[in-house]
Amino acid sequence: MESPFSQSLSRKPLQSILVKPTSADCNLACEYCFYLEKAELYPLEKQRRMPLDVMEEMVKQVMETGQPSLSFGWQGGEPTLMGLDFFRKAVECQKKYGRQGQSVGNGLQTNGILITDEWCDFFNEYSFLIGLSLDGPQHVHDRYRFTIGGGPSWRKVEDAAKRMLERGVAVNALSVLNDYSAEYPQEIYEYHKSLGFEFLQFIPCVEPDIEGIKAAPFSVTGEQYGRFLCEIFDLWRKDFVDGKPTISVRYFDSLFHLYVNMPPPECTLLEECGCYVVVEHNGDVYSCDFFVQPEWKLGNLMKGNLNDFLNGDQQTRFGCLKKEIPPECVDCPLAASMPGRLHKGPDQRSIRPRLESLLRWIQDVLRTYRRSVQTNRRRMVGTTAGGRRGILPPTSGIRRIHPPPKSRPQRPLPMWKWEEV
Repeated sequence: MESPFSQSLSRKPLQSILVKPTSADCNLACEYCFYLEKAELYPLEKQRRMPLDVMEEMVKQVMETGQPSLSFGWQGGEPTLMGLDFFRKAVECQKKYGRQGQSVGNGLQTNGILITDEWCDFFNEYSFLIGLSLDGPQHVHDRYRFTIGGGPSWRKVEDAAKRMLERGVAVNALSVLNDYSAEYPQEIYEYHKSLGFEFLQFIPCVEPDIEGIKAAPFSVTGEQYGRFLCEIFDLWRKDFVDGKPTISVRYFDSLFHLYVNMPPPECTLLEECGCYVVVEHNGDVYSCDFFVQPEWKLGNLMKGNLNDFLNGDQQTRFGCLKKEIPPECVDCPLAASMPGRLHKGPDQRSIRPRLESLLRWIQDVLRTYRRSVQTNRRRMVGTTAGGRRGILPPTSGIRRIHPPPKSRPQRPLPMWKWEEV
């Protein structure tokens, strides 16, 4: 008998995956990183690297779905620790198992430490979209983003930003908002603009403390995040030319999708989760990169199929849990303006104090942010040049990534097309 979960949704196409080729291994030791602890899942491995046979089987399963447009998100940890040859072989596998006319997008999130001219040439050759983790100017970035030895990392990351921008790499700035950086919205915004970034993503850091009940000290408060969004919104609006934005801020782009009844590119704003899967270095498959934990392990791609994992009962149940709105939010007038943003996922209800803390955080964000932005949206949701109602130039992410996601790059993925020679 078919389960009710299987009946609830039609079979989802496997169009994108998020890959952790180095698992939690990284050449930085950022204090707020939520993924470093995932190394505990693989305690017997001193160095976690994806074997080539696992990579090839993964690419094969994705390409053989026959979808006309597919995307791979490479994240970590730090994915460039795999070395450039690994990614060259990944692209070769995409060609090997691709069908004529298929388009493939590759997005890679990096801290920039290992980026060289050779990496840039490769990114350009195969139209990789890069998300560079750069929190802002030196005093902001170096607040929590340390080398393994505890030293600063900003100079090397800024050098990587300049290198990629100068060489024409499609690169976006990904900035984590914490208790410190949230106090410098204008400085961060102007800094990224001065480097030449046109695509920005601000990711709120809201992680639990050691006890798992209240927010960790480095977490941004709801009121801070709300104020930050308001100030960034005003700066972003001032940069409009002829009524059109010159800078893309992913969260604002996503909200405008919602305002005109289009699916937003940020999965946190979708009504359901579970639209992609995460592949760990050894082929283990999980529901989401924020839920790489035993209870949400779907299987291993060397013993199963990614398409089946995506459409299995466990992943469908994971996605549907997001619809279970906490009682406190049912009658909240603010929640209606943020569908899908009520929680990161199912484990937010596992500990009552943690849920209450999260709800207070969300309410602070909505009250602060909505006061400023809600009054402006009607003027901005108009008719575009093409006559279609309602939205600034659309963007799409290769994911989350993700949650307040840690994230993927947000502009439309560049694609290279498989052609038979």
